[in-house]
Amino acid sequence: MRKMFLFMMESLDGYIEGENHDLSWHNVDEEFNTFAALQMREADTIVMGRKTYQLMENFWPSKEGLEGDPVVAKIMNNTLKIVFSKTLEKVIEREQWKNVTLVKNNIVEEIKKLKQKNGKDIIVLGSNNFCVTLLENKLLDEIRVMINPVVIGKGTPLFYGLKEKIKLSVEKTREFKNGNILLYLVPQNT
Repeated sequence: MRKMFLFMMESLDGYIEGENHDLSWHNVDEEFNTFAALQMREADTIVMGRKTYQLMENFWPSKEGLEGDPVVAKIMNNTLKIVFSKTLEKVIEREQWKNVTLVKNNIVEEIKKLKQKNGKDIIVLGSNNFCVTLLENKLLDEIRVMINPVVIGKGTPLFYGLKEKIKLSVEKTREFKNGNILLYLVPQNT
């Protein structure tokens, strides 16, 4: 069975984005870009919710995305992307944004089927609601949280709305030169 892992950037005070989807606080540099590209190569499928899709479909094919991090942009723009949304009507493929599929119903069943298919890992780049759904339904095999050494005060907390406590074990950590700390966490699905 394929492994499904979530990757999220988080501020020290627990937010995955600031107000109005602000991500300007992300602490990225060459070391992070190299890590991101290697991590993306572990997977051959990216899954995401509507909000993340709408942010990414406009960023990665843009001049800013293509020039800012061309290696990750190429991977993002060409890798199979599955968008899970009950409200989105359609997804659009373009020359620089290919291999996009929309799934509107039976999210849990569709993810279970996807994990049974042959292939590399599945990476979740998610909006909070989508990530909570995956965690509550025991579909995440690993959670990778990169804590940035910044406090932003307001925003969207990671796993906001989770209905019950879920224990996680720390499998390993990695410290980056820019101060970021990456936690590799495994949900204890008992």
